[in-house]
Formats: sequence, C-alpha cells, structure tokens
Amino acid sequence: MKERVRIEKGDITKQKVDAIVNAANQSLLGGGGVDGAIHRAAGQELLEETRNIGGCPTGEARISKGYCLPAKWVVHTVGPVWAGGHKNEENLLAGCYRNSFKEALGIGVKTIAFPSISTGAYRFPLERATEIAMEETKKILDNDKTLTKVVFVCFGDDAYNTYQDVYKRVFGE
Repeated sequence: MKERVRIEKGDITKQKVDAIVNAANQSLLGGGGVDGAIHRAAGQELLEETRNIGGCPTGEARISKGYCLPAKWVVHTVGPVWAGGHKNEENLLAGCYRNSFKEALGIGVKTIAFPSISTGAYRFPLERATEIAMEETKKILDNDKTLTKVVFVCFGDDAYNTYQDVYKRVFGE
C-alpha cells in the first residue's frame, strides 16, 4: 500500500491531485482552518457554487469544482464535533471518509488528498481520528484498484507523527 498512501506535512491547497477533501462546516460557505484556506485559494467561484449546493449534514459529502486550486475537484465533508464520544462521533467521522471516497470515485478521481478531519476546532482526539481515517482508507484500497494515490496532508509535527505511527499499525508496513 505504500505506493498508494502518502503522508505529508504541508498545505492541502497546494496538492496536485484530482481532488482535495475539505473539512467543511454544514453550510459549506467557508469558515476557519482548512475550510477557510480552501475557499480563499479556490476563489469566489467556489463560494458561489457551494451556495447552490445547499449545505451538507455531518458525516456526508458533497462535491464541487476546484476553480483556482491545482485540484480539479473539492469534496466537502462535515466532520463531527467531539462530545466525549457519546454522540455517534466515530461512526459520523467514518462516514466522512466513506462518503468522500464514494463521491470522488463517482466522478473518476484517481488521486485524492485529505486533511485531518475534525481534529482541529472540532476537537476529535487525533489518534482515534487518524485510526478511523486509516481504517476507512484501507477498506477502500483493498476493494478499489482505480485509486492510485491517497495523500494525508498534516498540519504540524504532532499530526504528521501520529499519522505515520497509525499508518504502520493499520497497514502493517
């Protein structure tokens, strides 16, 4: 799997992949963190398109064009706000990955980049969120041979090191 999964530190808006995933809020109209950075980098057209999409429930995903981004597509997914693990947060986060892959594969995406969904302002514990991301990715890659590259773009050393460690456990490499 090493040739199909990469972990990098950096800026998701600079990724040269078919699609990037946006850790969005339910309105899809931009916000802070990754969401705000993607909206700023993509340009005003992204906001205009996401207004027409009409929002997105937690755990689901919607797709838009990438506009000024190197990526042709943006998959918007709404992660859960951590509430101590008592409000179905783990299943909702897993749904973010499953539904993002489903949307991307539905339009023929071969390469995709993900941020660490819900681990910033939404306070999902980083290690558990990373385990969910890796487990869902492994399930997809085991069953789909069309995806050639999945990149996890980490902001900072803590996220990067956690993704590296969890990748080794989940993928056994």
